[in-house]
Amino acid sequence: MNAYETILKRRSIRKFKDKMVSDLFLDKLMKAAMAAPSARNSQPWKFYIVKNAEKRSELVKIFRDFNAPVMVVVAGDMSKLADNKTDFWVQDCAAATQNILLTAEHLGLGTCWCGVYPKEPATKQVKEILNLEEGIIPLSLIQLGYKDEEKEARTQYAKERVVEIK
Repeated sequence: MNAYETILKRRSIRKFKDKMVSDLFLDKLMKAAMAAPSARNSQPWKFYIVKNAEKRSELVKIFRDFNAPVMVVVAGDMSKLADNKTDFWVQDCAAATQNILLTAEHLGLGTCWCGVYPKEPATKQVKEILNLEEGIIPLSLIQLGYKDEEKEARTQYAKERVVEIK
């Protein structure tokens, strides 16, 4: 599957098999995440791989009742910012999140991106559940596992949303 096909095939999966994702695949996902572009190369990301069933159960209460065997929380580490005037941590962490989603699809895994930041209640709850240190802000939570459902590849292309400036 080439990159374009992977992009079109990636869909939000909400049903997962009861099978743990290998450490080899998790390592590949983290390498892909950290290959994302980063403004001023600040690389303000921090990743939390949640396998613990109790923690996952607590996190599910914030979002939806998924049965993913792994959750990945992508967070911004404010201590890594180059300066407060160029605060692009959200964009950097979003790019890392997308790299995880696409790499997971390429590996045959399913994902669902759940937004955390800027929803203050969700941000606070995730920080408390995972006991995140000061200056760490969770941006997204990715449900991750082997798919127990398949969805057709698609695009949501709408020509009227494209403006060509000549």
